[in-house]
Amino acid sequence: MSFQDKTIQCSDCGNSFTFAAQEQEFFASKGYTNEPKRCPTCRQARRTDAGSSDRRAPGKMTAAVCAECGQATEVPFQPREDRPVYCTTCYAKTRLGRSR
Repeated sequence: MSFQDKTIQCSDCGNSFTFAAQEQEFFASKGYTNEPKRCPTCRQARRTDAGSSDRRAPGKMTAAVCAECGQATEVPFQPREDRPVYCTTCYAKTRLGRSR
């Protein structure tokens, strides 16, 4: 299959970029069926942003009382009345008990 350079418009910045024949061949060898939507600069920026963000990074913490030991603690979610909230120590104990 013969590949030829293509000009594509970036979906993020709107600039045009070249999808080179060598890149197309590489994409085909990996089984990729879609052309890139982003220019190399935006792709790299997206990778950098995705790599630096931690999905488990703490957001707003809410004060709570541990249902097991009664110790004051903070949790990264809004507790509900029908669900127990545990401090870190008691949560670890309950998780350990469930895995058996």
